[in-house]
Amino acid sequence: MPSKASSSPRVTLWRRLKRLGAIAFNSVQVLPDRDECLEAFQWLAQEVQKASGEALIMRVEQFEGLSDSEIVERFRAARRDDYAELATQATALASSPASDAQGDLHERLEKLYKHYADIRRIDFFDCPEGAQVMARLNQIAEDLTPVSEAIAIVAAALDQYQQRSWVTRPRPHVDRLACIWLIRRFIDPKAVIRYAKTAAADEVTFDMDKGDFQHQGNLCTFEVMVKAFGLDNDPALQVLGQIVHEIDLRDGQYRQPQTAGVDALLRGWLLTDFSDTALELHGIALFEGLYATLAQERAIPLGSSAPQAAER
Repeated sequence: MPSKASSSPRVTLWRRLKRLGAIAFNSVQVLPDRDECLEAFQWLAQEVQKASGEALIMRVEQFEGLSDSEIVERFRAARRDDYAELATQATALASSPASDAQGDLHERLEKLYKHYADIRRIDFFDCPEGAQVMARLNQIAEDLTPVSEAIAIVAAALDQYQQRSWVTRPRPHVDRLACIWLIRRFIDPKAVIRYAKTAAADEVTFDMDKGDFQHQGNLCTFEVMVKAFGLDNDPALQVLGQIVHEIDLRDGQYRQPQTAGVDALLRGWLLTDFSDTALELHGIALFEGLYATLAQERAIPLGSSAPQAAER
């Protein structure tokens, strides 16, 4: 940056580099040799040049006196510090007085999950401490989950629901759209979904007045199906179920930050008078994207990957 420039552009640049996960070797900023890292450096270089600064991007085979493993360890050390800060915040949350409002505790936990996702995105070489922090956050989430009345859900054998025709009411909304995504994602990708007020004898019904899968106790149909097919050990599906539950039942049992946005989007689709087919296609895309985000935020890294060559 120009030597006479104010400190503000320099601070902004430093913050951007930190968010990208770059580490510094003297005055050189380093990222691994990955497409997304190169693109990030390219955009940042353009911004520096627009601010009358100078930037040069290079692919470097080796730094003299530094092995690849030493460079990888520097990346891990940077993330180790980030995870340590997050672990301290998680401990503080877990130690919160029982009198604190549950809604506030859930909001604080969601912020920690988002912070974890930001760190995980730039944890290029799988720092082992990431798994420990995620396990801690998941334990806190479990401790904060309200204890529901025990409801016996009959287990459903996956092989009994292949190449079947499924039927639900027309104008599918949150619970039914989530169920449709679940069917195509985890049960039978080739399932036939039909919209009608009545079902044929051989069809599988869901979220109808009578049938195979419907509300039970304080559980919405999506939650029932997740349990019936043995998918309730998936942390991302658990959170997704809480979002669907709150939009569908509005009992205030769960408070997830994504709920309001998903609710507004779904209501907008109904107001625009989408067809049942359009609602299904949009719903599948919505819940697939939401599941992917939640899975990334809550996934425990499976060990450390082998070191990769870095762009230096």
